[in-house]
Amino acid sequence: MGFKAAPRKSPGIRPPRRTEMVKSRRRPLTLYLCLKLIQVLSVVCFLGNIITGIFWKANADRTRDPRIIANALEGLIRSDRIFTIPGVILITGAGIAAAIVGHLPLLRTGWILWSLALFTVSGIAFGIAVAPLQARMSRLMSGKPTAEAADWEEYGRLSRNFDVWAWIALLTPLAVLALMVLKPTLPGL
Repeated sequence: MGFKAAPRKSPGIRPPRRTEMVKSRRRPLTLYLCLKLIQVLSVVCFLGNIITGIFWKANADRTRDPRIIANALEGLIRSDRIFTIPGVILITGAGIAAAIVGHLPLLRTGWILWSLALFTVSGIAFGIAVAPLQARMSRLMSGKPTAEAADWEEYGRLSRNFDVWAWIALLTPLAVLALMVLKPTLPGL
């Protein structure tokens, strides 16, 4: 058993270099990668804000101090304006633009279709439940100097609702992240 020599290539024929293969597509490829980068950075900010928001609200709740809870909720509302809402716009815009530049049919590519559907569910959960509950809890706790002055029964009811909706608003984009990375074969339209 000996080693076989590798077949010789013809001296005048060589495979094209990668730079030669993509030269004609260089601009769309660069645009596609820039859009993906914008989307990924937006996802990091978006998910990070949701995760830390849930953490800081739970941390504030453990103090049973209405001033700390109100301050944490006001911070959550501000951070949603700074990170969550712009994140949604950038994630959606950059994602759709990247799909178009990458020649991926939005509704016929299953993982994109289901990502859009789950992201919509997250947005609905945030818009109809999470944001209004944050505002109501913040108003309920604002201006209460002591724990005795707070309406803990109402706050507890609102807080339990918030927890359910906040987890829905978090788990759906986490599932979207998995779909976007793994790109499983799913049915499209």
